[in-house]
Amino acid sequence: MQWKQTDYETLCAMLRALLDGVPHPVANFANASAFLMQQLDGINWAGFYLMKEGRLVLGPFQGKPACIEIPIGRGVCGTAVACDAVQLVKDVHQFPGHIACDEASRSEIVVPLHRQGEVIGVLDIDSPYPARFDETDRDSLLEAAHILEQMLESVSTGNLCP
Repeated sequence: MQWKQTDYETLCAMLRALLDGVPHPVANFANASAFLMQQLDGINWAGFYLMKEGRLVLGPFQGKPACIEIPIGRGVCGTAVACDAVQLVKDVHQFPGHIACDEASRSEIVVPLHRQGEVIGVLDIDSPYPARFDETDRDSLLEAAHILEQMLESVSTGNLCP
């Protein structure tokens, strides 16, 4: 399957403009997930899991209903938090302990999000196509995550996860 090459420079500029001056983190995460779903070809899920009481809890997203809680160290999202590193998975069926929320997903990229040096959640994007994500996606989605982190630093977040 072919999808268009993403213009990540424009995507990040548009994401920054979308979030600029909005003091509501949950609303910003909701808009960011909708925006990414519209802008990225070949994906079937885009959203956030946020830390609460030592677990990842489902946050704003676009796509099919998803797993509610993910333990740290389990699945792609939990591994991203445990390692504090981007997880770029070309075939989720080959990932040990993969948690299948949508059986159509074949590849996944998960980017940790930080606030004051601490992991507070992840940006999670799934695709129904194997090997949908590459190093360009990783580097560019890291930049998108930095935009989200800057938004978090500029607002009083309190408890991000209800």
